[in-house]
Amino acid sequence: MSTAILTGQPVPGSSIEADLRSLGFDLRTAADAAEAETLLAEVPGDERVALVDARFVGHVHALRLGLTDPRFPLAGIPGAVTAQPAGRQALTRAMARENSAGGGTTLVDSLADRILTALDADGTGVHRPELGSLVAAVPADPQARNEARQSVADVDDEAVRLKSAVKARDGFFTTYCISPYSRYIARWCARRGLTPNQVTTASLITALIAAACAATGTRGGFVAAGVLLIASFVLDCTDGQLARYSLQYSTLGAWLDATFDRAKEYAYYAGLALGAARGGDDVWALALGAMVLQTCRHVVDFSFNEANHDATANTSPTAALSDKLDSVGWTVWVRRMIVLPIGERWAMIAVLTAVTTPRITFYALLIGCAFAAAYTTAGRVLRSLTRKARRTDRAAGALADLADSGPLAQGFAEALKKPARGLPGFTAPVIALLGGLAVVLTAALTDFGGPWPVVAALGYALTSGLAVARPLKGALDWLVPPIFRAAEYGTVLVLAAKADLNGALPAAFGLVAAVAYHHYDTVYRIRGDAGAPPAWLVRSIGGHEGRTLLVTVLAALLTASQFKVALTALAVAVALVVLVESIRFWVGAHQGGAPAVHDEGETA
Repeated sequence: MSTAILTGQPVPGSSIEADLRSLGFDLRTAADAAEAETLLAEVPGDERVALVDARFVGHVHALRLGLTDPRFPLAGIPGAVTAQPAGRQALTRAMARENSAGGGTTLVDSLADRILTALDADGTGVHRPELGSLVAAVPADPQARNEARQSVADVDDEAVRLKSAVKARDGFFTTYCISPYSRYIARWCARRGLTPNQVTTASLITALIAAACAATGTRGGFVAAGVLLIASFVLDCTDGQLARYSLQYSTLGAWLDATFDRAKEYAYYAGLALGAARGGDDVWALALGAMVLQTCRHVVDFSFNEANHDATANTSPTAALSDKLDSVGWTVWVRRMIVLPIGERWAMIAVLTAVTTPRITFYALLIGCAFAAAYTTAGRVLRSLTRKARRTDRAAGALADLADSGPLAQGFAEALKKPARGLPGFTAPVIALLGGLAVVLTAALTDFGGPWPVVAALGYALTSGLAVARPLKGALDWLVPPIFRAAEYGTVLVLAAKADLNGALPAAFGLVAAVAYHHYDTVYRIRGDAGAPPAWLVRSIGGHEGRTLLVTVLAALLTASQFKVALTALAVAVALVVLVESIRFWVGAHQGGAPAVHDEGETA
């Protein structure tokens, strides 16, 4: 239960009490600051509390935005201020000072507004939502009240709420083909008490059924798979719109939304590969390549954003040109479409599945994702080289966590700290790239079972340690984590393909999927300010260089059939460890009252 304390002189005919009750608030009334302070102290510390001026005039959705958003400890709009448990102490201090200054006299102006001013004076972060055309005011006289009421009547509260439920920056396909009706599905769900997590789960189930249809290998199955994949995407858009429509944000929900997106897409790749195999076409290498490419694309996005999250003096002529292009309407949509965001990507996959073959679908996906990766990475490299920015310790720490260095790389890094100090600032990604290319090319150019990939993997562990031996604050150091991802995943793919045994590539697909989940989980923890996964987890699964070395050793020591079994066992072991720890962490964070978040994630 949440409690709202109404302050000031009640206004006959006001709807404020009914509005607050509709938002789930239990009401108390205070005639002055002293009584408001007393009532505030009586509200249990683990509940949300709000101070609202009884003369408030405005839209219900303005109150909803100002008083019910779970992401912010303190929030306010004109005439109302609220605090969650994490912000109660600051609110109580501000109220005590106000009561002392006012002497408990009858309120003349808005107590809530004076408290907001006091919180600002304390330097306390108070969230003030963008209201746009919504009205929120405390009229000073009857004429102002009538004008405010007319302004409320002139704006359709529900229309604004529906519009704001749609993500501000979205892809072309989502904006024009999905959101015009998915927002109404979101409202339908909200009115029936459905939660975003339930819709997210429904989207996952729909995508898994789509993957199962694709796995049948029949034309009817492929058509059904394409239709169901689009339906899953509609639900995927709906869950975020439902969260924004009803302000149902949560730490657990953000994690489910992000991880389920990856699970749906990669499960669908597997379904397509199984369906192709039923028709006599082996496309597992293409499916694994698509997953590797897509995951590396995401890691480029994550690393670049983390590297520049709080960079100072962050200026670049390239960024200025990009901003200028964004001011021209058609270039905005072209630039969003050519990076093949999830909406365009899933639409392409769905249509090609229905009308062509899995092989053609994967060829188109690989070409599209490769172009998108080249385009975005080149632009970010140019920005990084032309901007004058100083990266913070936090950014360097995030990149180190994203690197996922295990005991071998960390040991080499510690031993090479002094030599690394004398290297130029741009060498970390170069060293990482040379080591990664060496192990992948060696595995590709030598016979399966030979010792040379093991030697190259040992060199890769050494170069990986040298790359992270000093803080990753260089202009291009954000490239280090995606290079590590490409090297590890690429080595697994090449060795499984070289084994030339039925079942080896599906086993490699499972291993890369399990490891990729660990890497995505690391990203979502960092985004949620929860820190990286525990060190024991990284050590227990070896780090990227340890897993790469292990796979090359297994390929050297085992026969092809034994290698397939070993890859399967390793995939199961890694998946169990990372999934159990991830679920334990996110469920615990949700139950422990971690701050609610809403990660917009990939542009739909």
